Amino acid sequence: MMGKRVFLAGATGAIGKRLTPLLLRDGAVIFGTTRSTKRADELRSEGVEPVVVDVFDAAAFTRAMVAVKPDVVVHQLTDLALKHDPSRLAEALTRNARLRTEGTRNLVAAALEAGARRLIAQSIAWVYAPGPEPHVEEDPLNFGATGMGAIPVQGVAALENAVLTAPQLEGIILRYGWLYGPGTGTEVAVGSPPLHVDAAAMAAALAIHRGAPGIYNIAEPSPLLSVAKARRELGWDPGFRAQENKHSA
Repeated sequence: MMGKRVFLAGATGAIGKRLTPLLLRDGAVIFGTTRSTKRADELRSEGVEPVVVDVFDAAAFTRAMVAVKPDVVVHQLTDLALKHDPSRLAEALTRNARLRTEGTRNLVAAALEAGARRLIAQSIAWVYAPGPEPHVEEDPLNFGATGMGAIPVQGVAALENAVLTAPQLEGIILRYGWLYGPGTGTEVAVGSPPLHVDAAAMAAALAIHRGAPGIYNIAEPSPLLSVAKARRELGWDPGFRAQENKHSA
């Protein structure tokens, strides 16, 4: 990956922070987004060239990415500020779905304008329709969901469609399990299927230079979900922990 230019959208998030050292170790030049000028210095201190921009400002986001001319774009943007307030769950889901829909649309447009080759995007692995398990990537999403359950499905579908159908881009979708570990708010596995944030970051790092375009389930071994494709095509290990693997890829 020596010299590869990576535009990391969501560089200050839980996965972004764990992904950065993996990319730097492999020789990447990272341009990381943040909406906060205060966090720009934090990124710079970590070896990332900060890009202060909001994905909902489509024109500014495109200008920022065109200036970078990245080889690869990594989409780790989420809007989870309200996730711990049960009284505002509907609002939290709606905000995150808007980011997946409108935000991804702006990001894809910017990537195309900037001439990027590959786009890797974060999705989720717990929106499959009821059916035989473990679920594989070809299984349908749960478009029969109702109420608040329908909101994330619609957001995920919009994100994945935008990434996978973008012309001239190698689109890769990483369907993550429920995150735990540093920066996630919990140090123990929660939800099913679970996924440690370090293993999530490693999947994104591997996808920069491995794997055919398409969808990959990324989670710990579970009766609910098959991760055989990610193991086979990305060489991904769900047991990866950064602190335990300082000298291995």
